[in-house]
Amino acid sequence: MTTYTSATDADRREMLETIGVESVDALFADIPAALRLDRPLALPAGMSEQEVYEHLRGLAARNVSAEDEITFLGAGMYDHYVPALIDSIIQRSEFLTPYTPYQPEISQGGLQVMFEYQTAISELTGLPVSNASVYEGPSAVGAAGYLAKLTNGRGKVLASRGVHPHSRETLTTLARGYGQQIVELPLRDGVTDLDALIAALDEDVSAVVLQQPNFLGAIEDVAELAAAAKRVGALVICACDPIPLGILAPPGTVGVDIAVGEGQTLGNRLDFGGPSFGFFAATQQLLRKMPGRIAGETTDVDGRRGFVLTLQTREQHIRREKATSNICTSQALNALAGVIYLSWLGRRGLVELGELLVARTAYAREQLRALDGVSALHEQPVVREFAVALDVPDVGRVIERVVADGINPGYALGCDYPEHANGLLVALTERRTRADIDRLADALGRAVAAERAAAGATVGARA
Repeated sequence: MTTYTSATDADRREMLETIGVESVDALFADIPAALRLDRPLALPAGMSEQEVYEHLRGLAARNVSAEDEITFLGAGMYDHYVPALIDSIIQRSEFLTPYTPYQPEISQGGLQVMFEYQTAISELTGLPVSNASVYEGPSAVGAAGYLAKLTNGRGKVLASRGVHPHSRETLTTLARGYGQQIVELPLRDGVTDLDALIAALDEDVSAVVLQQPNFLGAIEDVAELAAAAKRVGALVICACDPIPLGILAPPGTVGVDIAVGEGQTLGNRLDFGGPSFGFFAATQQLLRKMPGRIAGETTDVDGRRGFVLTLQTREQHIRREKATSNICTSQALNALAGVIYLSWLGRRGLVELGELLVARTAYAREQLRALDGVSALHEQPVVREFAVALDVPDVGRVIERVVADGINPGYALGCDYPEHANGLLVALTERRTRADIDRLADALGRAVAAERAAAGATVGARA
């Protein structure tokens, strides 16, 4: 346990004298006045430890977890089963407590875990090089955009509207810092509009960013989109859901240069939003521009197998804006959970899980689209998630009615897609049984009918 002892006025005076500054305010003299807050922070009064505990308990009690309801909520984070094996391994002290393995002679276990994780991600994505993880999916997309800029120096990135909204926001935010313009590609019939992509391509396009499956659950024709991008020499970045990669073509085999994604589905629970990890794989040509750390296999002076940090972006500490990455911490523990999960499933298990998701998703899609007032938002093939349109004035009210029955029916698309204000994104995992799907169909059907009846009654009253 660490102890914090506050600095006294005498301590502050001594420190200021040592560095040759008259006051604390003088430390901030170079910051323009317009950027300074000229008032105290608007913070509430402090609380005692007991009061803080009761306050936090009250906040926690307002949460509803995936253990408390039948959830069909996805949109990037999914309620997969996490085997007990994972906790039993990642809670071992040699994995739970270490930080960065700067000293390979005492970090062989941690380094081997990184190496095995990288191998698994390379096999999953069909790309030869993987790093030892990044923070999470959206930051991996943002880092991929910067890698493209470092590679070809071009000023424009084309991002499909089918890419997760959080990833597009992260990409846009980071691109402002390194001087790239983000141009959004529209969707047509649920997938990236190929004609719009071709029309937007020119010699200033650095990269094209896609998602597989996309945010609406649709399977993209990545090979066709990638081929178009290659004609102008643009890199192809694909954000992938790792579970469907067991049954879909690996991105590296269909023209993708950089495959990134959110690793939460690989042995990491939802945990109210984190932590998780992001994966990042690329072609051999991009190896030295990749963010994060890369562990490698070697032999020691006696010829024994060993592991080292082959590449790490340590220049982030000394080169500032010239660094290839400013990621200073690895998500190694969460990535360890990911490689344990993949090993637990095995090659055949991952395929069987993907096939199970396809079957249950197809059943759920047919059950819901058969309801009055519910239709498919698109007709594209799907794996684990699909979008429907509800013939109601307020999707939020429908969700509230279904939640009251102990079921979370999905994600309201209108939050991020105004053009689909009546859309609902429904996600499946292996934890959702056929009986769960039937319960969803019954509850959603009743909720939609009730909202349509209420809307009709309101119109009649006005007339």
